[in-house]
Amino acid sequence: MEFKKFNNTDSNIVLVQLVDSFELNSISKEIEYIKEQTSIDFCFLVIKVNNWNDDLSPWKMDAVIGKESFGGLSDKTLKEVLNICNENKTYILGGYSLSALFALWASYNTDRFIAIASSSPSLWFKDFTKYMKENHSYAKYIYLSLGDKEDKTRNEILSSISKKIKEAYECLKPNHQTILEFNSGNHFQNVEERVAKGFIWAINKVQKSRIL
Repeated sequence: MEFKKFNNTDSNIVLVQLVDSFELNSISKEIEYIKEQTSIDFCFLVIKVNNWNDDLSPWKMDAVIGKESFGGLSDKTLKEVLNICNENKTYILGGYSLSALFALWASYNTDRFIAIASSSPSLWFKDFTKYMKENHSYAKYIYLSLGDKEDKTRNEILSSISKKIKEAYECLKPNHQTILEFNSGNHFQNVEERVAKGFIWAINKVQKSRIL
């Protein structure tokens, strides 16, 4: 699994994001947005996955759009991520879409990540909110966001996203410091900014807990 570090590689706060080849090209914009909005120092660790649908899905699921199904290889991916995130540092895991779902799922399977920045997560994924209700996330801080037009689709599965993310938020509220933020637009608008906002929220929470 390929990975690369950006910004201050010596920082104790490490933002971790799993991306595909397309997202890799926009990481610099994301980092600049974060730096513009906070003075808190951070390292940005980008990990490239080989197969988006397979590597980031928690279990197998039939295709939702087109013919590409989901292979359910999150367990394998998480082991590789933990091998990379093996220093004694403060790790925040975030992502967008299926990567955001993986980040949320990972928080139920390891205590390595103090915070999760889950922007427009694929919470329409079969039985995922059920999984959340039956298990416990180890993360202390969890950010959720969604575009306010993401449920405007004829696809019955994808159109459930607003309902599902509200379910997820209600599930997390009793035991975690969490927030659900709605952004303007559909799933494909202002992606870098939306991911950055999640990381900024998480960084600020972690920094504040150190000061108090």
